[in-house]
Amino acid sequence: MVPTPSTALRAGSCKERKDGAPSVVVASGKSKGWATRPLKVRGKLLACVPTHRSAEPGSLAVRVGFDDRAELLAAAPDVYYVTDHYLGYSAALVRLSRVTPDLLRDLLGMARKFVTASDAGRSSSRNRRKPV
Repeated sequence: MVPTPSTALRAGSCKERKDGAPSVVVASGKSKGWATRPLKVRGKLLACVPTHRSAEPGSLAVRVGFDDRAELLAAAPDVYYVTDHYLGYSAALVRLSRVTPDLLRDLLGMARKFVTASDAGRSSSRNRRKPV
């Protein structure tokens, strides 16, 4: 089966697993600012169907660091791409017609590490003490 944006989102709706697979939940309903349901980890965007007109149909936007994005683009430009609109975002666009489910799982795992690593060492503003 070739992943599509909708199957890619369903593929991510799993609980925490002991085998190290990505733990992802599909946000219930629509999140603020998104026309489609994004994949989130700990409330942080992991992947979504890109809605900007510059993205090709059948694509998925996946959060990765800028260095990882550059490596992906160099290694497989037929699979990964970025448009001018997404240059400033820490994300790569993926042509889902060119990826296997295993590759998509690995990519979502990379995205999860990126998203959760950016939380390391800093607490949510809700958890910070306010000055007295």
